[in-house]
Amino acid sequence: MHPYPSIPSLDSAADELLEDGHLWIQELIDGDLLRFRIDGSGGLQFGDRSRLLSPDDIPMEYRYATQCVERSLDYEAALSADLDGVVFYGVATYQRTVPYDWDRIPPVLGINVWDGERFLPPDTVEQAFKRLGLDPINTFAREVRATDFDPESYTVPESNWYDGQAYGVVLRSKSGNRAAIQAEQFREPEETQPTAPDPAKIVDEFATPGRLERAAATLSEQGGAPESDALFDHLFDRLLRQEHRALVEGNADLGRVRARLSKRINDSLTN
Repeated sequence: MHPYPSIPSLDSAADELLEDGHLWIQELIDGDLLRFRIDGSGGLQFGDRSRLLSPDDIPMEYRYATQCVERSLDYEAALSADLDGVVFYGVATYQRTVPYDWDRIPPVLGINVWDGERFLPPDTVEQAFKRLGLDPINTFAREVRATDFDPESYTVPESNWYDGQAYGVVLRSKSGNRAAIQAEQFREPEETQPTAPDPAKIVDEFATPGRLERAAATLSEQGGAPESDALFDHLFDRLLRQEHRALVEGNADLGRVRARLSKRINDSLTN
């Protein structure tokens, strides 16, 4: 699967990025790279930045994102296209530094497409993800004259996904040049070691009656029955995504987390 090169800072980017042409300015998301491709039968293969991911051993930070792709992908549109050699790239979103609104931000946001020979321009990338039924990264500004962009006076705008400044922006040209500008407040994040969490408290604050009702409604809309096992599968990986620092980095007892969440779901179904 074709690799995805790191996005350089503006200081390290190619000089021609700001010398000619037009720029798309897109939100830089605080997440991890997720690659995927679709074979001729509609099968999906996933990878992170450096390796392929086994279907039986998806890392916790990618589980909700890969499930989103599998569930949301328009397989009819995918199979009607020639996707030989095509690789899609997205950002898997989970709790890291930025306090995103986890009820709004998609589990994966599409950022680029390799067509087998080159990376596609941003407008084509946006259309490609929409055709597949997936969300592309949000764009703050389109077709900005490169020579008019002044990095010295530029201020990173408010995020599309929470009430606060974006993690940064990515400048992209249709010729393939890119650069990232990170918001000042996130350039040197405070290093804090997650404390040992109370699984019961975390689960109880997450699995509110309203959230359980919304999850059941979502499953019904998707054609599934809101039964205990289905609700658990739907909510457990979402909980790990939203509380990644406390549960995963904090080495929580996931057995206790599972048991507590299962009890909350069963209680909601019997009441």
